[in-house]
Amino acid sequence: MKKLYAFTLIFLLLLTAASSGCADKTASDPVSESPAQAFEGKTLSVCSGAGLIKPMNELVSEFENETGAEIQLHYGGSAEIFGILAAQECDVFIPGAYYYTEAAMGKHYLLNESVKNVTLHVPIIAVPKGNPGNIKELKDFATPGVKLALGDPKGPAIGKVAKKICETCGILPEVEQNTIVRTTTVNQLLIYIVSEQADATIIWEDMVNWGEANGKLETIPIPAEQNTIKTIPTAVSEYTKEPELAEAFNNYIASEEAAATWEKWGFKPCGA
Repeated sequence: MKKLYAFTLIFLLLLTAASSGCADKTASDPVSESPAQAFEGKTLSVCSGAGLIKPMNELVSEFENETGAEIQLHYGGSAEIFGILAAQECDVFIPGAYYYTEAAMGKHYLLNESVKNVTLHVPIIAVPKGNPGNIKELKDFATPGVKLALGDPKGPAIGKVAKKICETCGILPEVEQNTIVRTTTVNQLLIYIVSEQADATIIWEDMVNWGEANGKLETIPIPAEQNTIKTIPTAVSEYTKEPELAEAFNNYIASEEAAATWEKWGFKPCGA
C-alpha cells in the first residue's frame, strides 16, 4: 500500500512539473506567439522608389501573409517620397539611392540606427530592340540627332545618377541638347524605350527582368570607371506610430529571407 501511495505521489509531481513547464514556455517565449497575432489589424505606410516595384510587391504580400499587418505602399521618384517622409506620412523609407537616406538622416527624419543596406542598384544603357540610334557606348549619347530620355535629376535617383555619369564621361552639354524628355520616375523611361520614342536611356539593370521589357530592348553595360553604382537602403521613420511593426518590416526587407526575391528580380547583393 505504501509503495502504491509513493508511486502515485511521484506520478502526480511529475505531471505537475511537466504542465508547469509547458505553461511557462507558452506565456514567456515570444517565438510561440504567432506573428499574425502580434500585428493583426495594424497598418504601416511604406515609401518606396518606383524602380523597386516588382520585388517590393512580392515582399509586401509575403510580409502581410506572415504577420497579418496591412502595408500601404507609396511608389514614386526618390525626391517625391522624400517629401512624403518629410511630411511625417511615412513609416519606412526605401529610396533608390543612399543619397536620399543620408539627407533624411541629416534632417533627423529617420532613426539612424535602423538604416540597413538592402541591395545594389546598377545603371546600364538601354536602347530599343534593333538599336535604331546605333548606340554602342556612352559617348554616342553626344552624337547630334540622338534622342535621349533621361530621369529628372531633381526627381528619381536614376536622374541624378545619369547626370553624374554623363559629367564623368565629359558629355553633359551635348547630352542635355539631345534629351527630349525628363521623367519623374524610372518606370517612365522604360516606356519611352520599348515604344521606340527615344534612342537611348540610362535605367537600372534589374529592370531588364520586367515583363514590359521582354524582347523589346537591348542593353549596353557602362564601364566601371564611368559608372555610379548605388546602394538601396531601408530605414524607419522618426515619426512612426507603429515602431515595432516598422522595425519588423525594415528587418524583413533586408533579411536573408528577402534576398532571394531581390535576386530573382535582378538585384545584386551589397557585397557583389
